[in-house]
Amino acid sequence: MILKIPYGQDGEFEVKLDDRRVAGTVTPNDVEIGDETQTIRRAVENPVGARRFAEFVADARDLLVIVNDATRPTPTERVLTILQKDLEGLDVRFIVATGIHRAPTEEEYRWIFGKHLERYRNRIHAHDARKSAEMVFLGTTKNGTEMRINRLGVDAHKILIISSVEPHYFAGYTGGRKSFLPGIAAFETIEQNHKLALEPGARALRLEGNPVHADMIDALKTVKPEVFAINTVLDQDHRIFAALAGDIHRSLEVATQKADEVFVARIPEKAEVVVSVVKFPGDIDLYQAQKGIENAKHALKDGGILILVSKCRGGIGEKSFFELLGSADSPAGVLSKIEAGYRLGYHKVAKMAEMRQWAQTWAVTDLEPGLLEKIFIRPCDNLQKAIDAALSEKGAAARVLFLLDGGLTVPRLEAKSPSRPSGTLGRSRECGGCT
Repeated sequence: MILKIPYGQDGEFEVKLDDRRVAGTVTPNDVEIGDETQTIRRAVENPVGARRFAEFVADARDLLVIVNDATRPTPTERVLTILQKDLEGLDVRFIVATGIHRAPTEEEYRWIFGKHLERYRNRIHAHDARKSAEMVFLGTTKNGTEMRINRLGVDAHKILIISSVEPHYFAGYTGGRKSFLPGIAAFETIEQNHKLALEPGARALRLEGNPVHADMIDALKTVKPEVFAINTVLDQDHRIFAALAGDIHRSLEVATQKADEVFVARIPEKAEVVVSVVKFPGDIDLYQAQKGIENAKHALKDGGILILVSKCRGGIGEKSFFELLGSADSPAGVLSKIEAGYRLGYHKVAKMAEMRQWAQTWAVTDLEPGLLEKIFIRPCDNLQKAIDAALSEKGAAARVLFLLDGGLTVPRLEAKSPSRPSGTLGRSRECGGCT
């Protein structure tokens, strides 16, 4: 079997394996894609729990549009094209919901806004969570999260959010409320909210009983401007599969059902070795690529080896995340430090350290090998050699499972295959290059 494994925006690795050593290739499910323009238009003209978008903006004195940064494949340009007539003549401003990420580069701005960039360039603001002077305090949640958001989100008459919905390893799903928190929230607000990720209920595919999600919902009660949400659901090729618009919370709830159709991948059994590929744009740094580790663990046997494949073109990412991982001699030592005091990024550290206690993590990236070694990850410069070594270590009966969109796909262990056709598990068509 020959598999072509994507790497970065345009690169790939070629891997050759005996068929008997391959447990399968897992991708998001195949779904039927209709006319993408019509999918968006139907959503904004038939919103959930809200007026049609044209009616929403008809009396708007001004409109703030909150868009995702380049770590998400959100089809912002396509949505803006569809809404162009409704936006004509409006006082429109944009804020890029970076959360704690850096501001977009020029290339990333072009990727987000496309042909609309030059038209709106002077009206686009990149949120900076650390600029306290730009934040406004709105209130405190039941969990004690002090809701501070960018002043643009307070001063606007009306707000449009353009987002995408995928599984998220501790918030349950992306989309909706995440445009505000963490999207345009203050650093301290994000830190307080994300501390809840350490609690057991904070996990992928779960909204009910998820403390992170519940805190976000509570925090948004303090937001006064009227909000219209457009939540898109994309397939594995970033085509628009579904769109739900209108009320920020109700549209998200429906969108999550569509997201499950795409991103919940059923597997018959776990494997001794799992290769988890984090594709562009989620491969921006290790902080983001960690999602590929978190998702892949659901398909890995105890004592197994997880091989992360992610370019990490922007480096490590959030500084505190790396500093804590590299500050102790063992994963157990890291967990002890987290118990002594939480800082933003420690939730990712905790999950990586916990996993390291029952499995190995190897990685094929563009990062310096020494950096990975400091945080208990074995660096590999060649994917073929890494897989061969892992299978050799785990024994003659060991097999490898390929999770080809590990940043978004959540494997679910089920004895029976789903009744409807899907592209979750296969040996040829699903891997995008097996022969």
